[in-house]
Amino acid sequence: MLEDLKSRVTNSVKNLNQDETDFLLDDDANRIGAMILHLAATEKYYQVYTFENRSLNKAERDEWDIAQNLGDNARNVIKDKPITYYLDIWDEVRKETLRLLKEKNDKWFASKIKGSNMNNHWAWYHVMEHQANHMGQIRLIIKRMEK
Repeated sequence: MLEDLKSRVTNSVKNLNQDETDFLLDDDANRIGAMILHLAATEKYYQVYTFENRSLNKAERDEWDIAQNLGDNARNVIKDKPITYYLDIWDEVRKETLRLLKEKNDKWFASKIKGSNMNNHWAWYHVMEHQANHMGQIRLIIKRMEK
């Protein structure tokens, strides 16, 4: 399901030009490129959180925080790159997710995450749900661009 959803998001954006990748619907909106990087950042966070049972370290926060949090900083920093730049980063994160998931069994999915009430299954369901929500947002922005 993760791969199906990623494919659908990718197919929605893969042909965007630079203006479309950096389009802002309004002053508080996020660019599509930034949202793709946000999806990668969120997935990276859940990799570390579920597979390594820890939070992001300083170097990882420095790399991912702007994309993970979006907002003003992301609007100022995450722009001027082709859509393939963002998709390639997400591809690399996903490649690692799939490698790590292949090592896990049903017991791991059912086990609770240290310091949390959720289990690993719920955490990865949430990653998928998060991507689905942003897919809808991205598709809405694309439709609004066409007017």
